[in-house]
Amino acid sequence: MKRLLLSTVIASIGMTGVAHAADDVPGVDVSNWTGEIDWPAVVAGGGKFAFVQATEGTNYRNPIFDSQYGGAAAAGLIRGAYHFAQPHESDGTAQADYFLQNGGNWVSDGQTLPGVLDLEDNPYQSKNGKNSCYGLTAKDMVSWITDWTKKYYEATGRRAIIYTTTSWWRTCTGDSKKFAANPLWLARWGSEPGELPKSWKKHTFWQSAEKGPLVGGGNAFNGSESRLKELANPPAEVRVSGRVGGRTSYAVTIANTGPHPVTNVKLSGRAFGGQRVVKAPGCTFSGTAVRCVVKELPRRKKITFVFTTKPRKSKGTVGINVTVGSVKLTLKAR
Repeated sequence: MKRLLLSTVIASIGMTGVAHAADDVPGVDVSNWTGEIDWPAVVAGGGKFAFVQATEGTNYRNPIFDSQYGGAAAAGLIRGAYHFAQPHESDGTAQADYFLQNGGNWVSDGQTLPGVLDLEDNPYQSKNGKNSCYGLTAKDMVSWITDWTKKYYEATGRRAIIYTTTSWWRTCTGDSKKFAANPLWLARWGSEPGELPKSWKKHTFWQSAEKGPLVGGGNAFNGSESRLKELANPPAEVRVSGRVGGRTSYAVTIANTGPHPVTNVKLSGRAFGGQRVVKAPGCTFSGTAVRCVVKELPRRKKITFVFTTKPRKSKGTVGINVTVGSVKLTLKAR
């Protein structure tokens, strides 16, 4: 199986109070407690992105989420929503679903960041009687996070961002290494990010101050503004795989595994080994050549093309070379 990134077929419809690298991009995070925000002032102060709390558990939605989230977008900020986890109240799948239905769903508009799973010390210990890890073992916590992130990925095609501290992650997940595919939003107030949890070799976002000079918390994206925009609007992703069904049958599957629908995906193939193509449903063919065009392939969908050939000889190596974009496959049989 090989992967093809199709950047041309995407469907589109002030600092933090401490020193950062010159190419770090400043931003903010806000919640209901922040209140109404002067977003144009955030932009004027140098802010480029904003995270807005959408939900908590399965029974709380930020009452001013719409105005905060919409206001950030209207001001031209790249923005994303976050969910404050309550792992002791319900399972990860249920909380991810609640988040998705209440503002956390990712959309392909070039301005929306992947959703965030906020994992930190239990702030309600005096009320719920749970410890900092919400009463879960490290194994159960990893399972809970897995369920949440899996549900979010299945619904959006995006890897959720994980917000946490190194201390909490070590204590409550046993310093799990299972989430390296998810971008890290590290919370550590100070002048340096410090040591990271084992899942990650670098942070994507860093919350360096509880209160920044713009509004809400002070944050920075670890990279350039163009990379930040790419995180909001990644290239489409297509996976190509092949299967040999003997000397006369070859199948090629094109699967859309990314967050965008893709269009005009072209496949070309040429049989070799002294054989010709005699059947290719949905494609055009002549002699040794075959050509197929996928006009549109929705997210999470796939299509399989089957090519039947007629060898001139009963022995010897035969097969077909297939090209899909920059991906090349050779399917052969003896």
